[in-house]
Amino acid sequence: MRRRWLVLSVGLLGLIAGCASQYGLAYLIPALRADGHSLQEATTLVIAPVVGVIVALIAWGAVADRFGERLVLTLGLAGEAAALYGAAEVPDPVLRWLCLFLSGASGAAIHAASGRLILGWFGSAERGLAMGIRQMGQPLGVAGAAVVLPSLARAGLGLAFGVLAGACLVSAVLIGIVVRDPVRQLGSADGAGGRSPYRAPYLWRIHVASALLIIPQFAVAVFAFDYLVNALGWALGPAGLLLAVTQLAGAGTRLAAGYWSDRVRSRLGPMRRLAVSIGAVMVLLAVLAMLGSAASVAAVALAAVLTVSPNGLAFTAVAERAGPRWAGRALGVQNTFQNLVATAVAPALAFVITAAGGAGFGYGLAFGCVMALPFLAAVAIPTRAEHS
Repeated sequence: MRRRWLVLSVGLLGLIAGCASQYGLAYLIPALRADGHSLQEATTLVIAPVVGVIVALIAWGAVADRFGERLVLTLGLAGEAAALYGAAEVPDPVLRWLCLFLSGASGAAIHAASGRLILGWFGSAERGLAMGIRQMGQPLGVAGAAVVLPSLARAGLGLAFGVLAGACLVSAVLIGIVVRDPVRQLGSADGAGGRSPYRAPYLWRIHVASALLIIPQFAVAVFAFDYLVNALGWALGPAGLLLAVTQLAGAGTRLAAGYWSDRVRSRLGPMRRLAVSIGAVMVLLAVLAMLGSAASVAAVALAAVLTVSPNGLAFTAVAERAGPRWAGRALGVQNTFQNLVATAVAPALAFVITAAGGAGFGYGLAFGCVMALPFLAAVAIPTRAEHS
């Protein structure tokens, strides 16, 4: 049974590499703007991988349900590496967008399959902690991107994409060597067995709540770096370092939230409390940014930490209710809902910032547009139905 921690560790490396490429490209926005792109054009490029993730997630989940996680993870990360190498070689914006889109579509495999590994390798008493470790992949990947990408971009955007591609390729090789699919007990008491779990509203409500919570998370992830650099005048290095630290702290909150859920034997109770906390900090960030207060830096940091904290809880709740037969598809739907909403929001918030003049007030207004959504998510979370 010690092998389960090795499998989890290698899967985490793959998630870090994939998420750096999918959600860490916001740290290239200043370089893209310096290269002549507007804020909206740069935003369109950096969300291209997220669009690819949306398109392919459910399909990858169905493949994982049918053929297992090892194959899906290896092929997905290898394909992501190939597409990123393509993005490194093509300077044309349209072709680069297409390569980044394909990188996200291939890399979507890590989101659909890595959660299934935890469902199979870990029992319910450890599953929240294990999923919390797994969910550290996104903030750790984004933290790595915050530290590395701005400096790499000074030598050329192609170099930045090439390094991301290399990380995905190394992860694919390690997963192919180390990971083994868990033995399935498809008639177990976990989840819905062979019946569709979507006959009841439980999973739908978690999907809706998670989609609402991803909006402030994505708003901070995409625009915090540009806010520090272009609105507050920070240098690239210090701004990237600050947000890298917040991502590491955010990874810790995911781990703590998973451990908390194991101890209280509830995924959704802690998730609701975190949703309310996120709403409060987004109100604070919006107000301070619009006022031009220096304290907005602390609010940005706190928001970057808190907004990522509930993801693992939602994933664990979805996987447990879906069961072994449906976990891949259900996690695919979960991620699709989140990414679809996030992708639509980023260009809209870029328009708000630009229309308001692009200074601190514009960023504060954008943050204010999403501050009520975590409170709505808290209402949508089906805590009473969790143990039914």
